[in-house]
Amino acid sequence: MTALRAARSTDAGKVGAILTEFVATTDWMPQLHTGAEDIAHAGQLITRGWVTVAEVEGDVIGFAACDGEDLDALYVARSQRGQGVGTALLHHLQKERAVLKLWTFQANLAAQNFYLKHGFVEQERTDGASTDEGLPDIRFQWHKGSL
Repeated sequence: MTALRAARSTDAGKVGAILTEFVATTDWMPQLHTGAEDIAHAGQLITRGWVTVAEVEGDVIGFAACDGEDLDALYVARSQRGQGVGTALLHHLQKERAVLKLWTFQANLAAQNFYLKHGFVEQERTDGASTDEGLPDIRFQWHKGSL
């Protein structure tokens, strides 16, 4: 059974590894950071108190990083995708907030479908000029009661 909890500093390695795995297994995503940099970034998010992890039998299998209304990241280990882990993390955040906002890449059709399914509405699209990755993106927003 999947359990959700606030991330601890000792989770940075696994959270960073999930980020690294996503980039390594996504053809359209450029690799801008090393695994060590992903772990350091995960540690910073955890230190800020933004991260909730999903775990099964003590193993971190997914995470969400949220700063107020801004959903900064939601990733699930590849082997665990399609099993409700992302939905559990998102529903946890939706229970705690009246509004959620996020950006996802236009190339990430799975993420777009996921967020649309969960009541998010597209707000705008960009050409990617302002993203580190240089990829066009989409801003989505959700309001409590919009489901």
